[in-house]
This record gives sequence, C-alpha cells and structure tokens, in this order.
Amino acid sequence: MDSSKPKAGNKLVYLIPAFIALAALATTGAAFYTIDEGHVGIVKRFGEAREQVNPGLHFKIPFADTVEELEIRTRKNQERLKAATHEQMPVEAEVSVNWTVNRTQAFDLFKLYGGLDQFENRILDPRLRSAAKEALAKYKAEQIIQTRGQVIADIETELLETMQEFPVKLDSVQIENLILPAKYLQSIEIKQTEKNLAAAEMHKLERQKLEAQREVNTAEAQRDAEKARADGAAYAIITEAQAQAEAIRLTGAAEAEAMQQKADALANSQRLVEYVKAQQWDGKMPSTIMGEGQSVLWNMSAQQ
Repeated sequence: MDSSKPKAGNKLVYLIPAFIALAALATTGAAFYTIDEGHVGIVKRFGEAREQVNPGLHFKIPFADTVEELEIRTRKNQERLKAATHEQMPVEAEVSVNWTVNRTQAFDLFKLYGGLDQFENRILDPRLRSAAKEALAKYKAEQIIQTRGQVIADIETELLETMQEFPVKLDSVQIENLILPAKYLQSIEIKQTEKNLAAAEMHKLERQKLEAQREVNTAEAQRDAEKARADGAAYAIITEAQAQAEAIRLTGAAEAEAMQQKADALANSQRLVEYVKAQQWDGKMPSTIMGEGQSVLWNMSAQQ
C-alpha cells in the first residue's frame, strides 16, 4: 500500500473547518436584515409577533426570528358595489378610499388582523360598501348626479364614524364611477334637452322684453324732450307776454302821470289854459252868433 496517498479521514479533517466557516457566514448573514422606507418591520419569534422596528438595518436571531414588512404609506382601496337610490332605482357604483396605517399602531393592527390585506378584506371593504349604500339610498338618482360632492361627503361621514376604533387614518373618498339604467339616462337626456329649449325660449322672451323696454324708454325720452321743448316755448311766450304787459303798464302809467301833471298845470295856470286853447284853434271864426259883449278871440294879455 502506498502511504503517500491521502487517507479519507484526512480529507474530512480539511472539510470540516470549511463547512463550519460557511455555516458561520450563513448564520451571520441571516442575522441581519433591512426595512425599506415607507414600511415598518414586524418581528416574529417562532411565529409570535414580538416587536415593531423602523426602516433601516437590524439584527435578529437566526432560525428563531422572522420579519414581515408592513406598508405605512397611503394606500388606495377600491370597491365595486350594487345599490339603490331613494326611489329604489338600481345603480352600480365604484367607490374608493385613501387610507394610511398609523405608524405607532401598526404593530397592533398586525397582531389583530395579520396584515393589511386581511384588514382590508375583513374591516375596511365591508364598511366602505355599507357607507356607500347608505349614502346613495338618501338621494334620488338625479340628485346623485347633480350633488355628487354631497353624496361623497355623506359616505366619508358614515365611514369615519364606523372606523373610529381602528388604527388607521382615512384621507378621502371618491365615487370613481356610477352606472345608471339606460332608460333613466335616456329620460335624463330628454329632460335636459327640454330644459335647454325652455331656457333658450326664456332667453328669447327676455331679450324681446328688453327690446320692448328699450323702445318704451326711447319713446319716453322723446316725449320728455318734446315736453321740455314745449315747456321752454311756453315759458318764452309767457315771459314775452309778461314783458309786453309790463311795458304797456309802464307806458300807460307814464302817460297817465303826464296827463295828470298837465291837468294839474292847467288847473293852476289860467294863462296856460289860454295857451292850450290857442294851440288847439284852427284859425277859423266860429259860425255861431254868440251875442253882444262876446269876444271871438280869447284875451291872451289877460293876467292871472
């Protein structure tokens, strides 16, 4: 037998340290793990949830501990449901809600429900459907279309009330889609068309009314202008007549005053009287015999 050949036992002596080194390396690698941003880690020891860890590098006990990541960023959950309006009209609606796990309570949510998917299926989804059905049942189909925002607000209010005890934050609710019966949509279209026609006719009547009022205003303005011109002419005539009357009055007064003064002068002066008579004589002798002792001419030399 050749003693120079290595024995099988000697090979094992060399392989055992290598196996130990590989096992140690694998164990060391299994002892470290990382949690991504936007998540928290739930550490379970032999299947039991023990603690919650934040994003970053962490250590765990190999073969005893396992880690599950839980998302704490905003999630959108969407549900499709069948409901009925206030007048019992069947509708199909697709509603959604944005929600977030409270970071400090993520561990409690995991212990109670085992993860986000189970929480959605067991808690959030049923309550979202129920809140949507209750809100839609309060309104008629036409109101749902016209006051969509109010319906959404009612869904949010109902959902918030039923989710108060759970460690999540609800951000917003939306009605993604609403499917109404085809016959109803057709009737709505006809009704809207009639409403548009009525609005157009009303607009036409209002325009005619405005045009008629404009004509009335124009006629009234012309009438007022004519009246103003007539009033002005009448005022001018009255003013002129008053001026003429005043002139006549003043002229008459002046003449009366002159006559009075003349009469006063004649009454106070015999010579003036004789003078006036002389001015008024036409130079002819009177044809009437006046008798003896009568002078044909007045004595102009007579003194007063």
